[in-house]
Amino acid sequence: MLSFQNLLSVNELSRADVDVILKRATQFHETSHQISEVAKGKILASLFFEPSTRTRFSFEAAMYRLGGHVVTMESSLASSIQKGETLSDMGRIMSGYCDIVTMRHAIPYSIKEFAQHATVPVINAGDGPNQHPSQSLLDAYTIKFFQKKIDHLTIGFVGDLKFGRTVNSLMQLLSLFSGITFYCISHPTLRVSPDLVATLKNSGHTVIEMDNMNDLLPELDVVYMTRVQKERFVNEKEYLEVKDHFLLTPESLVGCKSTLSILHPLPRVNEISPALDAHPAAHFFDQAKFGLFVRMALISEMLKLEK
Repeated sequence: MLSFQNLLSVNELSRADVDVILKRATQFHETSHQISEVAKGKILASLFFEPSTRTRFSFEAAMYRLGGHVVTMESSLASSIQKGETLSDMGRIMSGYCDIVTMRHAIPYSIKEFAQHATVPVINAGDGPNQHPSQSLLDAYTIKFFQKKIDHLTIGFVGDLKFGRTVNSLMQLLSLFSGITFYCISHPTLRVSPDLVATLKNSGHTVIEMDNMNDLLPELDVVYMTRVQKERFVNEKEYLEVKDHFLLTPESLVGCKSTLSILHPLPRVNEISPALDAHPAAHFFDQAKFGLFVRMALISEMLKLEK
């Protein structure tokens, strides 16, 4: 049984919670072509106020794979938000129509406001630059699937470490594990927050900040690339100065470990050359696919559906 009702932040996850979810995701992965009926009669409300491909469709596909149903909304233009309805009122209303909610919103902590007044479980599917906890779970699942473990790895996080909710959520989740070396590789204006660095160090991990990844790649077990998020910049000039700072190519991987895993939460812009797509280390499309199994597990456990 999970220790939380709503999943709004990685901080609500315990190591035991992560183990339960990843174990159940493995079970769904092993039977990935089967349609279950454990969620028969249950309804997922999929509320996306920001664009999404992988998160939205994997949550909806997960509910269908579990035998449940989905009601969906994309953008506030299709809701009474346009008439002035508050998120707290929407939380109360939507609770009468469904059994669980997954929600994305541009404003940090907006989903917390919604969830405080909802009476069904709520999953944060991304609230601005703040949190994306289900992504961190599927990232952890992908790391474990290819590396056969999560503890005692050397992982490089590359790109937008300031605004990237996926990378920040994953680093917070990995703080629950042991002996990880974090290389935080970014343009000086996109560094990881000092508070997160302190959290990782206080959890017993090693954190090293750098602005160049090329000499480092042979040391890594995992490299986690991220795009520079144009939508988080107020000044386009500042975005243009940093957007092409890092690029991973086949030449970059000379001398790297044969077991290296390259991850990316997608969409990519120009951080990973398409020439790497067929490389044995390229696991970012697997990573996207694994989101289905992890979200099936998350829905199942949060609704306490029978195994």
